[in-house]
Amino acid sequence: MVSAALLTLVAVSCLVAMEALHRAKWPSRGPYTAVITWQALGLAWGVSTIGALLAYGLSSYELGAAGGSMAMLSDLISGEFILAEFSQGLEGISHLAAVTLAVILTLVLFCGLVASFIQVLRVRRRHHDLLELVASDHPDVPGARVVDHPAAAAYCLPGVLRSQVVISAGALEVLDNRELAAVLAHEHAHLRQRHDLVLLPFSSLKRAFPRVHLVRTYYESVALLIEMCADDQALRKSSSRELAMALLRFGAAGPAPVPAGAMAAVRPAEPAVMLRVNRLLSPDDELPYHAGAVIMGSSAFLLATVTCLWNIPV
Repeated sequence: MVSAALLTLVAVSCLVAMEALHRAKWPSRGPYTAVITWQALGLAWGVSTIGALLAYGLSSYELGAAGGSMAMLSDLISGEFILAEFSQGLEGISHLAAVTLAVILTLVLFCGLVASFIQVLRVRRRHHDLLELVASDHPDVPGARVVDHPAAAAYCLPGVLRSQVVISAGALEVLDNRELAAVLAHEHAHLRQRHDLVLLPFSSLKRAFPRVHLVRTYYESVALLIEMCADDQALRKSSSRELAMALLRFGAAGPAPVPAGAMAAVRPAEPAVMLRVNRLLSPDDELPYHAGAVIMGSSAFLLATVTCLWNIPV
């Protein structure tokens, strides 16, 4: 029971830490560090929650979550597990319920991730095929495809073999050459660093728990940080004022449709645009190196601790 109690404590602590991270001010100063922290907390919460349920449900084996799971599989094959649990009365039923919840949660998380990945692949494949018909190259927009649409929009479609940056004719009308270059640098940063894969686990959680407000809120926090990461990469080739003006022009031009599976410079009715603009025009000091190292080390320690707790045989 010790491992179950400790894993429960870790799971609850992860939820508290997520809320604190959501409300903290420092993530905008170090968006890369913050995104990794979000990933570590999310993974640690999932693994510790499943581990706590298994450690409690399989406590009769006295092998911990990992060892107990292997022993349970052996007993399931022989058909002895369920009979043994029911023979223990109410306590046995509670153990069986905990194991069932652990299996359900594992399937929900895993199947949600796989389903999101497959859906995104299908949507992107269809959109790539559509772009072959309606998009064209433009001499003033190297490395991007132009769609003849009056709304101002710019987005990228990540992929292994076919990654594309798409910009609308309406965007070309509202952006000057330098602002256009800043937007293209932003989109190419998304493709180069595969930000879509970073966001995928959080989008799958939102898909698995669509009615949970906290999941949607935390997804939006991570999505904003990823946009800030792309903004920082774009600043290596453009000035902060040019990128900020481009974002403002997109917002002033009105909402433009963005296809599913794409990552857009500005999404329709995105309330966080002004946060990005203010960050570009009035930047805070970057997160100190030693602070980032401590946060990264703590994230690694958290994951290592969860792994060890899975193997505590009590």
